[in-house]
Amino acid sequence: MALQNIGASNRDDAFYRYKMPRMITKIEGRGNGIKTNVVNMVDIAKALARPASYTTKYFGCELGAQSKFDEKTGVSLVNGAHDTAKLAGLLEVFIKKYVQCYGCGNPETEILISKTQMISLKCAACGFISDVDMRDKLTTFILKNPPEQKKGGKDKKAMRRAEKERLKEGEAADEEQKKLKKDAKKKGASSKESTAKVSKKKAAAAAATGSDEDHSTSPTRSRDGDNAAADEDDDDDDVEWQTDTSLEAAKQRMQEQLSAATAEMVMLSTDETEKKKQATPKEATANGSAKAQESSEPAVTKPSPYNELVGDIKASLGSAATPTQLKAVLASSALPPQDVMNALLEALFDGVGKGFAKEVVKNKKYLAAAVPDEGAQTVLVQAIESFGCKCSPEALKEVPVVLKALYDGDVLEEETIVEWYNAAVAAGKNSQVVKNAKPFVEWLQSAESEEEDDE
Repeated sequence: MALQNIGASNRDDAFYRYKMPRMITKIEGRGNGIKTNVVNMVDIAKALARPASYTTKYFGCELGAQSKFDEKTGVSLVNGAHDTAKLAGLLEVFIKKYVQCYGCGNPETEILISKTQMISLKCAACGFISDVDMRDKLTTFILKNPPEQKKGGKDKKAMRRAEKERLKEGEAADEEQKKLKKDAKKKGASSKESTAKVSKKKAAAAAATGSDEDHSTSPTRSRDGDNAAADEDDDDDDVEWQTDTSLEAAKQRMQEQLSAATAEMVMLSTDETEKKKQATPKEATANGSAKAQESSEPAVTKPSPYNELVGDIKASLGSAATPTQLKAVLASSALPPQDVMNALLEALFDGVGKGFAKEVVKNKKYLAAAVPDEGAQTVLVQAIESFGCKCSPEALKEVPVVLKALYDGDVLEEETIVEWYNAAVAAGKNSQVVKNAKPFVEWLQSAESEEEDDE
């Protein structure tokens, strides 16, 4: 069965993951009873996650002809003879109106009907809610025949979460039991060591008392003891005595050794040196006050290295630099990688409001050049987080769309985005950027779990 990408805008993307079968039609009957049978309408509707009756009814409304879909046989009929290309064009319009997200263009959406009978599309990727034009004829048919709600999806997720929590609790209990066993072994070993030490001390004390008795009874041991005492006295004689080298002690020695006249001369020389020492700090304070007066004059302030880098990036972008040239500018900076990435985002999207996601797509090549490996991907996500905390509210709302655009453009990988989000939640970050990114991250995780279930 031949497949094609969902959505006319994604027609040339060879790596697009959402696909549907190509339409096959067949002309049946003659005269006034001629009809067009869309042979694989059930497969197309299944790929679009919409009831086949919706697409069949849409063909009838747009062509001004009667249309009918048989739920039992799966036959889709439209009165009149219509070309396959014409019906395929109408199907693309249906996809744009009732399937694709108005924010990011993702076809994985769900039809919601409000209490006020308004139809909207909720995107599972970015969380954007698209309001459908209620003037369309198909909307009345959708209100009368609402889509079936998915059952069991939340229950399956709850079961999976409960199973994961149960496994975690079991692992934690096993680790606690292992710790208790290790502690018990350590306590047993320490008690054995303590008893062995006590026994050794008792044995040493007993040996010491025995040796003392031997010393008191034997005359040779008493002589040895006297000799040891004499040696200790000799050691005291070998002690070197240090002289006091302070200024007061030197003055006292000079007065004792020299005559009165020479002592006065030495004292005068020491007083002069002290006066010079006291005079030098005064001169230093005077020079400092003069320097302070000079510094009070207006001086030209240099921009910080971060602001200089932002200016260099803007200058290179203004001169239509290539991604490799911009990469060279970033590599020439001595700032940390996180500051370099923050400066790049500030230079690219400073003052951006509504249309942040479009600007990201436009400058995707520069971001891709700045992200050569997985480590740089983490730095880019953190830079988006810090930029989102200081950008406008309109740009902040488009953070999930920005993440999805970078994910679709192979600039950011799924693992990097999920790890960043989990780390932010674990750290207790409650920023609006993390909150807005939650629907997109949940969509990534649910898509991964569905792929694992399919395998």
